[in-house]
Amino acid sequence: MKTKILQALRQDSQAYVSGQQLCEQFGVSRTAVWKAIKQLQEAGYEIEAVRNRGYRLLAVPDILSQSEIASQLHTRWLGKNICYFEEVDSTNTAAKRIAEDSGFANTAAKRIAEEGGSADWHGTVVVAEEQTAGKGRRGRFWSSPRGTGLFFSILLKPQIEPGNASMLTLVKGMATVKGIAQVTGLNPQIKWPNDVVLNGKKIVGILTEMSAQVDYVNHIVVGTGINVHQADFPQEIAKTATSLKLELQKAGRNVQLSRAELLGAVLTYFERYYEIYLQTQDLSALQEEYNSMLVNIGKGVRVLDPLGEYEGTALGIDNRGQLLVDRGKEICEVSSGEVSVRGIYGYV
Repeated sequence: MKTKILQALRQDSQAYVSGQQLCEQFGVSRTAVWKAIKQLQEAGYEIEAVRNRGYRLLAVPDILSQSEIASQLHTRWLGKNICYFEEVDSTNTAAKRIAEDSGFANTAAKRIAEEGGSADWHGTVVVAEEQTAGKGRRGRFWSSPRGTGLFFSILLKPQIEPGNASMLTLVKGMATVKGIAQVTGLNPQIKWPNDVVLNGKKIVGILTEMSAQVDYVNHIVVGTGINVHQADFPQEIAKTATSLKLELQKAGRNVQLSRAELLGAVLTYFERYYEIYLQTQDLSALQEEYNSMLVNIGKGVRVLDPLGEYEGTALGIDNRGQLLVDRGKEICEVSSGEVSVRGIYGYV
């Protein structure tokens, strides 16, 4: 009920929506509408109530709740199941538990059913206010303090070859860049393969994990951490990380950030790009757009290959998502390993 009322109030934020209209639209009593409005006000929503005119949404707090997230969704299938946690070890781990642990999945299903969710786990989005064991690439820890960032994972069950799954990290990078740009007006870029940066500093990390057989994908989890409100960072990453809040302040802009709105925007773009990707199971239809977002392109990179480091110039990705590096006498296709980019993360 709260989700539906929020969606109705958001359709035209300048207009009043009468209580009678809400009753007829949702088939409930005036008392039920009044109780839902009261609960929203108690949660921090500023809703004006005027006799004989109705209700109007004046201000929205930056909260992540089942109702707030659902009211910001504009997707057809992605995120129809939202599993929200005040605190969780890792949204990636929680998403994997949903896919693998029937007991955990049943508990999550009960919560989702209360919000009118689906029994189909494909496209489920797990969101947390705080992660106590946030996961970064190669086992690194992702700092996830309460109320500071947007931490979420998407659970997918695609019918694709396991060898094609890693490209979903790049698809997610594109969606995140577009979502951030839409909501904030900033111009983030992708650092291949799994980071998004602003002004040379990391603002987003993406981690894709897969459970598969030799020729069959059981499930894929694509996790994302976006630095939103952080004003400072742990000492070990203070020189290389930034947040949307800090970058907006540097640009002299006072923007009220909504993490739920940002999530809704990123999911809209991911749904779109994911469906394009599925048509070919590669990045042939997205390659040109991806390269236009790539901070590495045309710049010097150092490839930390297990067989030996080397340097070259990044030319962009191929249709498999591999980074093409010009070493002068040859062009190498980089599909794994660490890549440091000249001028980013201290490499100069």
